[in-house]
Amino acid sequence: MKISRIKINNFRGIKESDLLLPDHGVFIGDNNTGKTSVLEAIDLVLGPDRLNRKSIIDEHDFFGGNYLTEEIKIEVYVTNLNSEQERHFHDQIEFWDTKEDRLYEEPDPAGVDAEHIVTALRVLFVGGYDEEDDDFYGETFYSSLYTDKNSTKFRKKDKFQCGFLYLRSLRTGTRALSLERGSLLDIILRNKELQLKVWEKTIFELDSITVASDPDLGVSGVLDSISNALKKYVPKEWGTSPKLKISNLTREELRKVITAFISTGIDGHSAPFYRQGTGSVNLLVLAMLSQIAADKQNVIFAMEEPETAIPPHTQKRIIHEVRKQSSQTLFTSHSPYVLEEFKIEETVVLSRDDNGKMKQNKIVLPQTVKEKRYRQEFRTRFCKALLSRKVLVAEGSTETQSFPVVCRRLYELNSETYSPIEALGVCVINAGGETNIADIAKMYSDLGKKVFALCDKQNSAEEARITAVVDKLFMHQESTFEELVLNNTPQSAIDAYARNLYWPQYFIEKYKTPETQASVALAEYFSNNKADYAMADFLSQLSESDMPQWLKDKALELKSTCEPVEEPVAKAEEQIIENGTQ
Repeated sequence: MKISRIKINNFRGIKESDLLLPDHGVFIGDNNTGKTSVLEAIDLVLGPDRLNRKSIIDEHDFFGGNYLTEEIKIEVYVTNLNSEQERHFHDQIEFWDTKEDRLYEEPDPAGVDAEHIVTALRVLFVGGYDEEDDDFYGETFYSSLYTDKNSTKFRKKDKFQCGFLYLRSLRTGTRALSLERGSLLDIILRNKELQLKVWEKTIFELDSITVASDPDLGVSGVLDSISNALKKYVPKEWGTSPKLKISNLTREELRKVITAFISTGIDGHSAPFYRQGTGSVNLLVLAMLSQIAADKQNVIFAMEEPETAIPPHTQKRIIHEVRKQSSQTLFTSHSPYVLEEFKIEETVVLSRDDNGKMKQNKIVLPQTVKEKRYRQEFRTRFCKALLSRKVLVAEGSTETQSFPVVCRRLYELNSETYSPIEALGVCVINAGGETNIADIAKMYSDLGKKVFALCDKQNSAEEARITAVVDKLFMHQESTFEELVLNNTPQSAIDAYARNLYWPQYFIEKYKTPETQASVALAEYFSNNKADYAMADFLSQLSESDMPQWLKDKALELKSTCEPVEEPVAKAEEQIIENGTQ
């Protein structure tokens, strides 16, 4: 069983989306793209625990907060049903073409016997605001039968058949080993069809315990004085003899307060499980989820950021174990150690435009980057850009190391004018040579990212090829980046750096006194030490006035492109008034 497709309308930051999901996949994208919203949307449709909430949705669940005129609609296509699910949903079953990734709707009934045609079920969540009741509503229906709110509902027992489990990062430790409805322990007990028989006995035992009844504690005396005062106004048969009890002594109250204690390793002392270290709690939760998956055998498992407070090797083990025990796994993550465990076709890159339209993008490697190389260099080269919304493709290692240093140094010297490149949300990636710039830039541009390029002087054909796939090209007129810097930095700054540099022995043997030939010696030194941040170190020590003007101009241009200056409010209001009078 798996979710093959999900359509989302007017939910949170998503105005419109239509996604096809892999058997196992990881959602990636910049912060606030909507990765979590996709998992929350699935939970609205298939998550049985959501029904326990008093208000299933509220004002902030509507796109743009527009709940007066719009409805939330989320449709999930569940496919590859097992025999038990087929029996349960027999009247609502449809068919899904795995080759075409669409519903099989051909007039030929015999076509469903083909191997690539599998059983399917469509489920629809509809939520909105009822002005007459002054309240929000949210119901789930069989999509194939839906016409209005009176259609056949997809109820809690139906949702349990789907086996969707969603672990939110914020929920990780507080409820897992409690007996609250929907907690992981509650799910395990329910899957094992165990009827808890602890309530009556526990309530009876707790009812016999009176808190602070010892007169030496002082509390009982105060309660007795209150009781005596009450006797002046009410019959003695009722309203008197107040006592302190442990709780309200109801099932629901006990579900909230009963929790598991775990040894802390100090002289037999135990503490609530959620007071353990964050990493330990997360691993405990994962162990319980594995138990649920093993018991249920057919689980669709979704999890936010499995890397939280967990070391890299354990992150990888989590991915392997959960995939092995689930029919489908869906993750969100910012960890390269998690992402590299998924194939290219399992990586779902999400992007969302200013109008709230979300789309998924496939990673298409350029011919210059083979899949083996992509996987080998994923952590060091490709991952950061996949997780960013803006990407600067630099020609080589010197540019990749140096330009962020330039932006940071200028910001340190003049924070009112400049900005560090990290604050602009720009990731710098090494193209590995000028002939790769256009292909690498196109790869990220096709993923919906804003792309810049930084390079030496190119011939007209290569310049045109790069310009066609980037939002902005930063190209200087020198043959190398080293020439750009050394030809445009005051000689006094070059000489000062050369005097303080610890020169390698072979430079001393070649130049005798390299500092007296600073420009020539440094040109060779920078060229020979491209991978060792040599140029970046030089630039990090320059003053604002000594920094090459081209680099200052490009730092400002990048900032203005990423952070456009907004019109003053008063001027904008004047323009609106002027347009309205025309």
